[in-house]
Amino acid sequence: MTIILALVIFSILVIVHEGGHYLAAKRAGIKVEEFAIGMGPALWQVKKGETIYSLRAFPLGGFNRMAGMEGPDLDDPRGFNRQPVLARMGVIGAGSGMNFLLALFLFILVFMVLGIPADINIIGRVEPGMPAALAGLQPGDKILQVNDTPVNTWRDMVDLIYKHPEEKITLVIERDGRQQQINLTTARDPQTGVGLIGIGPTWERQGFWHSIVLGTRQAIEITRLIILSLVEMVTGKVAAEVVGPVGIVQLVGQAAAFGLANVLNFMAVLSLDLGIINLLPVPALDGSRLVFLGLEAVRGRPINPEKENFIHLIGFAILMGLLILITYKDLIRIFS
Repeated sequence: MTIILALVIFSILVIVHEGGHYLAAKRAGIKVEEFAIGMGPALWQVKKGETIYSLRAFPLGGFNRMAGMEGPDLDDPRGFNRQPVLARMGVIGAGSGMNFLLALFLFILVFMVLGIPADINIIGRVEPGMPAALAGLQPGDKILQVNDTPVNTWRDMVDLIYKHPEEKITLVIERDGRQQQINLTTARDPQTGVGLIGIGPTWERQGFWHSIVLGTRQAIEITRLIILSLVEMVTGKVAAEVVGPVGIVQLVGQAAAFGLANVLNFMAVLSLDLGIINLLPVPALDGSRLVFLGLEAVRGRPINPEKENFIHLIGFAILMGLLILITYKDLIRIFS
C-alpha cells in the first residue's frame, strides 16, 4: 500500500508539473505532439486532436514533446523555437509554477478540512503498538498530570514526556468525568533521543480565509527553508542529504503512519522540492533551459540548437547516474 500511495503521489506531481508546461504551450499556440506520464516505452497511448497522450513504463518523470524543440520540425510555424523569448520562458517556468500552486492548495486544504493541532491536552490519536496503546490510553482522554507536574496544554505535556526517554512515568488522566492513574514506560525516538509514548493531538479546522493566510505563510516558509538547505549543501556548510525514489517511498510510509494530514503536507513539500530543483541551472532541468533563453535574449539570437541539446543530453545522463547512485545508497541504508 505504501508503494501504491507513493506512485499516486509521484504521478500527481508529474501530471501537475507537465500539465503546467502543456497548458502554457497551448495558450502560446505551440503544437504539443505528445504529453507523456512516465519514461521509457509506451504502455498505453491515445491521440486526441494533434496531441498523443501516453502512459510510459517507468512511473518517474514525464515530458511534453513540442514541435520546434528538436528533430526535423524546427521549421514548424507553431514550433516552440518560433515563439518570442518571453513566451518560451513562460512555458518552461510554468511546470514549477504549477508545483508551487499545488503545494499552496494542499497546505490550504489541510488547514481548512483537517485543521491544525490544538494546544489542549486531550488525546486525538493513539498509535498501535506504542506505550500509550499498550497502557490502555484512548482518544478523548485528557491528560491532567505527568508524574507530579500538572499540565494545561499539549506543549507542556509533550515537553515533560520528551525529558524521560525509556523511563517509567505516571500519568493522571480524565476519562468520562473520572480521574485515573496510568503507569507506562516511554520509548526513545531513534533520531532525536526524546521520550515518546505514541499519541497525537486533536485537530481544529480553520476558516477559509484564515486557511489561505496560514497556507501561504507555510508555503513561503518551507520554500525559504528548502532554498537555505540547498545553499548550505552547495557551500559545504552541511552534509548533502539526498534521497531517491526508494527513500521517498519509505518517507511516504512514515508520513502515512501519522494520518492523512501528514501525507498531504509531505506531498506539498515534495511539490515545492520538485518546483525549486527544476529551476536550478543544471543541464536537462528547466532552469538550464531558462538560462539558455536568457542568453538568447541578451545576445539577440539563439544558441545553436544542436549544441544546446547536446548539453542537455549530457546533463540528463549525469542526472540518471546520480539517481542510480542515490537509489543504491537508499537500499543500503534501508536494508543495513
